[in-house]
Amino acid sequence: MKNVGTILLSLSLLIFGTTPAVASWYEVTGSAAVVSSESQAKLYALEDAIYKAISFSGADIGSISNLYPLLDAQRTEFQFTNHEVRYILIEEQEVKNDVAYVKVRIDIYPSASGCQVEQYKKTVLVSDMSLASPQQAVMGQIYQLGDDFAQVLNKQLDKESHSFISVGTTDYDIDKNYPARLKMIAEDNNAQYIITGNITDLTATISVDSSNNEVINRQFAMDLNVFDGETGNEVMDRNYREIARWPFPKTSQVDTQSARFWASTYGEMLLRLSRNIMLDLESELSCKITLPEVISKSDHKVMMNLGRIHGVQKGDKLQLWHTGSFIDQRGLPRNKVTQSDITLTVDRVYETEAELLVDQIELADSIQIGDVMHKQIKN
Repeated sequence: MKNVGTILLSLSLLIFGTTPAVASWYEVTGSAAVVSSESQAKLYALEDAIYKAISFSGADIGSISNLYPLLDAQRTEFQFTNHEVRYILIEEQEVKNDVAYVKVRIDIYPSASGCQVEQYKKTVLVSDMSLASPQQAVMGQIYQLGDDFAQVLNKQLDKESHSFISVGTTDYDIDKNYPARLKMIAEDNNAQYIITGNITDLTATISVDSSNNEVINRQFAMDLNVFDGETGNEVMDRNYREIARWPFPKTSQVDTQSARFWASTYGEMLLRLSRNIMLDLESELSCKITLPEVISKSDHKVMMNLGRIHGVQKGDKLQLWHTGSFIDQRGLPRNKVTQSDITLTVDRVYETEAELLVDQIELADSIQIGDVMHKQIKN
């Protein structure tokens, strides 16, 4: 699978002053395939440039989703307040070989205070995406598109997300009506969140261009749901709809795992969508607390279920919270979490786990498997 478009990225930095919030100019070229119109492609290319600049600068990518709706393909200058992106100047725009290119200069003030800065990465499990109407997949025989798109989203989160790391994909049926089952699936996969989706529209429209050639435009609509693995409750519900040119013959069988498919205009649209989903997740969930769990204990040492890939470092300090359950007045089971006086220090870090030393040895016996911890923010 290739990256969206040809990456044309040139960065020129102009540093102003020596204050902690350093202002930098980034010169970036974004690209996007022309699908419905050149104007829309230029807007997508502008979004691509902004994403590249913010991602490279170390600013909070979770703020990008709030910025995109304010963009307009007809304008050449943008100025924002209360945002890490302060100013955008479009220097050049062109369309070549059905690809739009937009060269911009972006003024960014990374605040270094985004929610992801002091948080460990959150683990997510991506479920295979179902097809609401399999008959809509007949053209191209793309019945595996849901599974393959789940793999794309999985890689997107694993490689480019600041706040999340994927533990893989699953073909388990994810049903919000069975929260206890969702909790079991999350626990078995060490996932804080479960992401699932249902593809609701793959229909196509056929028209004829000026040269009397058939042009097929195909929809892609999806309902996306995210569940908290600790409670089984739904924490995010989004709907997405895109349309792109379907460049394959109506009667051909299309391999949705092939480079040919993902390099097509339709594949590039799906790649752009997977990135937008990641940005929405960053916007909605990056500020949620990451709570590693105690998975084993011995004497004054405990092992937790987060490690190097989640951002754990030797010397990190964590506060322990005791977990428990009780039956309320209505006879319903409830969970409770109680802050303790125990702090722990990371002593050894492994790939997906870490060993911690209990700072208050006399309180170590009160620690139970399943207790959770919260990383203390450094002053």
